[in-house]
Amino acid sequence: LSVAPMMDWTDRHCRAFHRALSNGALLYTEMVTSAALVRGGAAHLLDFGAGEHPVALQLGGSDPGELAEAARMGAARGYDEVNLNVGCPSDRVQSGTFGAVLMRDPERVAACLRAMADAVQVPVTVKCRIGVDDQDPAAVLPDFLSRMRDAGVTRIAVHARKAWLQGLSPKENRDVPPLDHPLVQAMKARFPDLHLSVNGGIASLDAAADFLEAGMDGVMIGRAAYQRPWDILGRADSRIWGRADPCAGPEDAVAAMRPHIAAHLEAGGRLHEVTRHMLGLFAGRPGARAWRRILSEGATRGGAGLALVDDALEAVAAGGVAQAAE
Repeated sequence: LSVAPMMDWTDRHCRAFHRALSNGALLYTEMVTSAALVRGGAAHLLDFGAGEHPVALQLGGSDPGELAEAARMGAARGYDEVNLNVGCPSDRVQSGTFGAVLMRDPERVAACLRAMADAVQVPVTVKCRIGVDDQDPAAVLPDFLSRMRDAGVTRIAVHARKAWLQGLSPKENRDVPPLDHPLVQAMKARFPDLHLSVNGGIASLDAAADFLEAGMDGVMIGRAAYQRPWDILGRADSRIWGRADPCAGPEDAVAAMRPHIAAHLEAGGRLHEVTRHMLGLFAGRPGARAWRRILSEGATRGGAGLALVDDALEAVAAGGVAQAAE
C-alpha cells in the first residue's frame, strides 16, 4: 500500500502525519523536477524527516543525465526509492516535456530510467498512465511496460486512466477519463515478473485489499488517503500487513503529531502548514465539522499553536457527546 505523490499535498508535514497513522505504507514526495535540483539549487526540496521511512522521491524530467544527477542527490539524502513521473498531465509539465506526455516517447523514458538506475543503488521505479489522448491503452500499455522491463525497471505504478493532454484540466484528468482497472489487472497476468501497483479511483481500504487479494502486487491511493486519512491509513497496518496499528483512534494520531508540530513552530513555522493536512482526520465522525472549522479559521493566525489543536479536539469530543445524547 502506498500514498500517491500529490502536488501541493504530500509535503514533509503531510508525510509525517501519514506515517503517524501507518508504519507500513510507502510514502512519496510531491513531484520534484530534476531541473530544480540540478540547475535550480533547490536541494531543500529533498528535506524529509528520519521517521518517514519508507519514503520515495518522485522526480519529473526528461533528460537522462540530469535525472541521473537528481536521482544521485536523492539517494545521497537517504530516500528508499526514486520514482519517475510519467503520468502528470498539467500544462506546466507538458511544456517541460515530462510527465504524461512521455507516454508518447517510451524510448526516452527507458533511457532516463537506465541512466537513473546506473547512478543509484536504491530501486528506480515509474508511475505512468494507461495512455494519452487517442492512444489505444490495450496496445500502448503492454508495450510501455515491456520497454520499462527491458530498461531494468521491476516496479511500476499504473494510474488506470488515460490522460487527455488537450481539452481537460489536470483536475478533470483525475476524474473524467474512465477508469480501466481490469486492463491494469490484465497486465499483472501478462507481466508476472513485474511488481505492479494499481492507482486511480480507489476510495477505501476494502477496495485496496480486494485488489491485493485478486493478485495485484500493490495499491496506490491518492485523494482518499488525503481527504479521509483515518479511514484509509488508520487500520492499514492490521488489514494489509497483519500487524499492530500505531494509533488506537484519530485522537491518538493527533497526540502523535504534537512533537512534530511543536518542533515546526519552534523553528519558526506556521501551524497551518501542518494542520492543513490533518483536516480530514475525523471525516464522517461526530465533531468533524468543528475540527475542520477551528483549524481552518485559526491555524493561519499569527501565534496559533498547540492550544488551538487542543480546542479543536475538545470540539470533537463535544460533538461525540452531543451525538450520544441524541
